Amino acid sequence: MPTKQSIKVSPLKQSELEEAERIARVAFGTFLGVPDPAEFMGDRHFMRPRFRSAHVKVIAARDGGRLIGSNVLTRWGSFGFFGPLTVLPEYWDRGVAQRLLEPTMKTFDTWGVRHTGLFTFSHSAKHVALYQKFGYWPRYLTAIMTLTPGASSVPRTGGTTAPVLLSSPRKAEREKAIEECRKLTHKIDKGLDLTGEIRAVLAQRTGDVVLTYTHNNLDGFAICLTGPGSEGGEKTCYIKFGAARGGEGAGRRFDKLLDASEEFACSRGASIEAGVNLTREDAYLRMRARGYRVAMQGVAMQRPHIAGFNRADAYVIDDWR
Repeated sequence: MPTKQSIKVSPLKQSELEEAERIARVAFGTFLGVPDPAEFMGDRHFMRPRFRSAHVKVIAARDGGRLIGSNVLTRWGSFGFFGPLTVLPEYWDRGVAQRLLEPTMKTFDTWGVRHTGLFTFSHSAKHVALYQKFGYWPRYLTAIMTLTPGASSVPRTGGTTAPVLLSSPRKAEREKAIEECRKLTHKIDKGLDLTGEIRAVLAQRTGDVVLTYTHNNLDGFAICLTGPGSEGGEKTCYIKFGAARGGEGAGRRFDKLLDASEEFACSRGASIEAGVNLTREDAYLRMRARGYRVAMQGVAMQRPHIAGFNRADAYVIDDWR
């Protein structure tokens, strides 16, 4: 039986990526009671696109050279989160997760992020207790919501105009739009920056970024992951992150962003999956009113114990998985 001392942790190797993906599926599938754990999440990939992204670091745990688990660390400017953190079921309750979390905390310190978080199962006392050991505190639930565009009878606010996609403009215009996205999130929470996520989806062609405007002013954007090899797969448009400009009229701008995202998903023949923290009450209620339904929910744990951008006035979509 391996001991905590025999388990070694270091960056994941390219040659281990396929096995890391398999372990992630088996771990989650086993925990959730999926009949064939290896088929969990179908054609969706939560490991491969992230491993290839400059703003992400993946660390691995090995026992005698055998890969037994991994953790994915993501940086969004001044905010960082980790997950999926997965361990082979046969190695559960042997200290592997703690060994992965120790360098995770050191990496966050090196990055200089001022706020970090994670998404975990709200019903699992074991998971919550583990993360509390590292200074994380459970706050509000995060709902993972789904919608099949066209299935709702709720009228759209933005009509049927095709959404503006970041992949369409020329390079100079694209760079200007990316900077506008950075400024928008910075106003929501100081230093919050999705530039890395945006550049990754464009470079890997694993979806697109939907933009909404009033005249020439950016109202909102949504990073929509869909297609082969993406986090959404071919049947799902996974909104990894979305945000509408705050202040007066923010709710209407959020509705407009949802209109555009739904139009994009419909054009790809995909359903939508999007997470929203329940602290963002109006954003959640607007999504429910449009026909979004909660497929599952977890708890957002944060370090330090502060609101960050999980606030009532933040019209943000994300889920930290």
